Amino acid sequence: MDKATLNNWIMYHEIIKLDSFGFSKRKIAKYLGMNWRTVNRYLKMSDEEFEEFLSKPSPRNKVLSSYADFILGRLRLYPETSAAQMFDWLKEAHPDLPKVSERTVYNFVMFLRREHNLPKDPAQREFFAVEEFPYGEYGQVDFGQYTLDCGSQKRKKVYFFAMVLSRSRAKSVSFLDRAFTAADVCVCHEAAFEYFGGIPKNILYDQDRTLLVDENMGDLILTHEFRAYATQRKFKTVFCRKADPQTKGMVENVVGYVKKNFLHNRKFIHLEILNQQALEWLERTGNRNVHNVTKRSPLEELATERSFMEPFTPIETLLEAFKKYTVRKTNQISYKGNYYSVPQGTYQPQGTEVLARVINGKLEILTLEKTLICTHSLAEGVGRTIINTDHKRDKSQKINDMMQSLSECFTRREAAMEYFEQIRTRYGRYIRDQMHMIKRCTVEAPKEVLDETLDFCVKNSCLGGSEFEQIMYVIWDSHGSLQENQPDLEVKPMDRQTQKKANEIPEKSNLADYENIIDEN
Repeated sequence: MDKATLNNWIMYHEIIKLDSFGFSKRKIAKYLGMNWRTVNRYLKMSDEEFEEFLSKPSPRNKVLSSYADFILGRLRLYPETSAAQMFDWLKEAHPDLPKVSERTVYNFVMFLRREHNLPKDPAQREFFAVEEFPYGEYGQVDFGQYTLDCGSQKRKKVYFFAMVLSRSRAKSVSFLDRAFTAADVCVCHEAAFEYFGGIPKNILYDQDRTLLVDENMGDLILTHEFRAYATQRKFKTVFCRKADPQTKGMVENVVGYVKKNFLHNRKFIHLEILNQQALEWLERTGNRNVHNVTKRSPLEELATERSFMEPFTPIETLLEAFKKYTVRKTNQISYKGNYYSVPQGTYQPQGTEVLARVINGKLEILTLEKTLICTHSLAEGVGRTIINTDHKRDKSQKINDMMQSLSECFTRREAAMEYFEQIRTRYGRYIRDQMHMIKRCTVEAPKEVLDETLDFCVKNSCLGGSEFEQIMYVIWDSHGSLQENQPDLEVKPMDRQTQKKANEIPEKSNLADYENIIDEN
């Protein structure tokens, strides 16, 4: 008897034993990790019938059989993984996955759980269903936290904002690596509205401190930033009673869905990567899968609901009004106890003022005409100086002028310009640094060496100032002129005093004196 047959017999007798104890078929199925229909079928069989059942030829290969090793590996590593999340993992890791239904994946995962004795822990949390609303009428918002693995035994806590439209069930998710502020919440609203392509008339919230200062029997005091934003966007805010999360059960389900299907067992690499992965997950699974209640895909329903919502148009500013700051002589501004640099030349003796505001955790510095000058990441603490190294560069000469000037150092000016344009395409924002490296070469090397270096770099696609410099020195050295251009070391003759010191002979000690001292002791 092989191992699989033995396991089936053990399962069969375990079902018979539990049934004799008075357990229901569903309780037996839940305990053994089986479908209750399978339990019912086994209970109707005698020992002879079950033996005949096992002796029948094995069924044909399942459509997901080639992915069994992948699924088993994940189940052994993360036994609590749901079939829905496994389906998303399969689509993420195997772009060639055949088109199958969620039920097919569920059945295959449960089949592998039974075959390899990998039971799943039962879910503990339950949610309350909310009544259906008309299209475009209601949205719900909630926040969540989750700790992700960063590798090397490090962990990273992330915070996320979730919004769901009550009719279509379309979802939007935004992540931060720190706690949300009122300004962050408004930025996330904008991202959600842009994703949906519209704004619902009413939005339901929990009583979160980033949104609500106080509440007294229905009298709400919103935070200044959020009140200004909601007034500008003209949607109605509705808040749940305290300790009553079931009122917004849809978004509570979304928070759990994000944690269990998207975040669970995911590696944290970078915040921007996580937000990009979330958008891909929404398009691939979160908003594409058929909803269990509506029996429709949220993405398809969103196309209908969008026409019932207020149209979305981006707003210029979010909450925090511009404030004026004086530029110091050191080309810096002081913002909340820290100093942030602006490009060299911004300060003028007559006195210079700029505008500054914080958007999504970034400090934006603009001219009085609201033209962006630069952006800084906010510093932690006080007393710090944050300098963008780009601000210390001499930007008086434009890139095109610099390239034109450098091309004159070569015989083939057109070829040199084409080469510089290729470097610009490859390095983009670092083109100035690359041109400075090539400019240094043109000062040192003769023109024939520069021409030969240019021809070699163009022919072999060696793009960049560093490669140009290294090749230039090799070619220059091969010409034998590199050593000739090295400066001769000056040999200074010694004067009389130095010569006298050089001819001095050190005194020598007599070893017998040391031996006598040792003998006396």
